[in-house]
Amino acid sequence: MTFDMRYNTQEKHLALPEYGRNIQNMVDHCVSIPDREERTRCANTIINIMGNMFPHLRDVNDFKHILWDHLAIMSDFALDIDYPYEVIKREDLYAKPAKLPYSQGKITYKHYGKNLENMIKKATEYEGGELKESLIGMLANHMKKSFLTWNKEAVDDQKIFKDLENLSDGKIVLTEDSHKLTESKDILSKKNKNLARRQKN
Repeated sequence: MTFDMRYNTQEKHLALPEYGRNIQNMVDHCVSIPDREERTRCANTIINIMGNMFPHLRDVNDFKHILWDHLAIMSDFALDIDYPYEVIKREDLYAKPAKLPYSQGKITYKHYGKNLENMIKKATEYEGGELKESLIGMLANHMKKSFLTWNKEAVDDQKIFKDLENLSDGKIVLTEDSHKLTESKDILSKKNKNLARRQKN
């Protein structure tokens, strides 16, 4: 008596391993059936078996459509039948996704980010007054906070004012005499407390 001692590594590659070797063998047999009607009946039987393997997915939208796509893939797109759905094509399966259109805008200071730069440009368009002064003060403090996120040491307010002047094309000029920003140690202390609180939770 002889036994077939083939290992899985010697078997045909499984296109969708989650269905197992037996389903793949059924699909291969279905493809080889010469009569089209019989081949179609066989395909429907296989779809029913595949569906019964994953009953928890029956409520998923287009579940049947997904099964027919999988059948086409397992047949290596060689199953010639009238599919009840428009199934996936080989070229769609291996097509590379389109590249995402990333913004190519230059960032002057990466530690501040593009959004903050845009807000500073917008602030220069405001008419002078209390609202504009309040907005500029908040932007300057946010710049200091962002700077300390990247550079975890104290930063001189004069550095922030110089960067703000540069980002506003010279339209916003602050001095240490007229504007007092939050102390570096207070920003770092608050950040460390928030970090410790998140780690504890």
